[in-house]
Amino acid sequence: MSAGESDARKSPTIFLIAAEESGDRLGSGLIRALRERLGPGLKIVGVGGRHMAEQGMRSLVPIDELAIIGFMAIPKRLPVILRRIREATDEVLKQRPDVLVIIDSPDFTHRVARRVRARDPSIPIVDYVSPTVWVWRPGRARKMRAYVDRLLAVLPFEPAVHRKLSGPPCTYVGHPLLDELGTLRPDKQELARRSAAPPLLLVLPGSRRSEIKRNMAIFGDTLRLLRAQGVAFEPVLPTVPGLLDSVRAAAADWPVQPRIVVSDDDKKAAFRTARAALAKSGTVTLELALAGVPMVTAYRVTEIEAFIARRVIQTSSIILANLILGENVIPEFLQQDFTAENLAPALRDIVEDTPARQRQVEAFARLEDIMSTGGKRPSELAADNVIAMLR
Repeated sequence: MSAGESDARKSPTIFLIAAEESGDRLGSGLIRALRERLGPGLKIVGVGGRHMAEQGMRSLVPIDELAIIGFMAIPKRLPVILRRIREATDEVLKQRPDVLVIIDSPDFTHRVARRVRARDPSIPIVDYVSPTVWVWRPGRARKMRAYVDRLLAVLPFEPAVHRKLSGPPCTYVGHPLLDELGTLRPDKQELARRSAAPPLLLVLPGSRRSEIKRNMAIFGDTLRLLRAQGVAFEPVLPTVPGLLDSVRAAAADWPVQPRIVVSDDDKKAAFRTARAALAKSGTVTLELALAGVPMVTAYRVTEIEAFIARRVIQTSSIILANLILGENVIPEFLQQDFTAENLAPALRDIVEDTPARQRQVEAFARLEDIMSTGGKRPSELAADNVIAMLR
């Protein structure tokens, strides 16, 4: 091997693509772990947001307009999405990386991966975060084999799902929330606050403007009914700075004004001291479960989206903790069941000492073992798998 060849092997180029906030955070941790292993000569290029930028990666394509949610959002954004897909594909082919890592957001990243594979099959492709083939469109798993060489799963049941569905080779690397257990679990004093009066009640209506508009009124009505039933509580509502004004306006007529917090430290402190939570379904429900906070969950989409979902969703629950545990311990109220009249009594059950509350507490205590990665951080395991795929 010549000196030039040796230097090339020591200084690989890795191209990462993340199209929204959650993927951007994963990408940031992955970049950090890759640099720890491959040293300063590593060249990181790609598409991402502010978290990946903090690790020194300049996004070659802007992603601000790429975050999409729901079936109905895609057609409205299609021209922009297609343009960004073409631009991202061109950048990958221009850079000719030693491996391409696509992170979550399959409506965007998989389209780039398919185009890259068609135009340059020699570039290895790693997919970090499996599409939800276990919820809907299971046929995607088999199709992914054509353009994904290694799939990195963040949920422990996903490798078995992909084996069953003839998906690409899949390795469980751990959920990024496992890195945050130290900031989610209460100390002795915080644990005592969970049992003190008035109980702290987390209210989590969502982190998107459309979710605030859709969920806040019913959440407020739920608190009104709960208070009318004589239940005392102190509501805390974590949100993001960009939604602060919208949240304040929507909560203005609530019977008990919530303490609104925006910093990550304040949010984690609330998770460590909360007795119960009312939450919109999503990743936050797994965060609550790992923190040991019993919850009631709710979700509502447009009628057209609900019509489609009823025909394609394959599981009995959409709550991640329920799926990981293999039992529906967390109640969920969807669509027409998402009413204050349904939520209030369910919430009262987990604020007070009841068998329903104890069932959740006991189930959540098993989660860490089920999700264990054997002591390695998820970002480290992901980095090891990416490095193994370098050409």
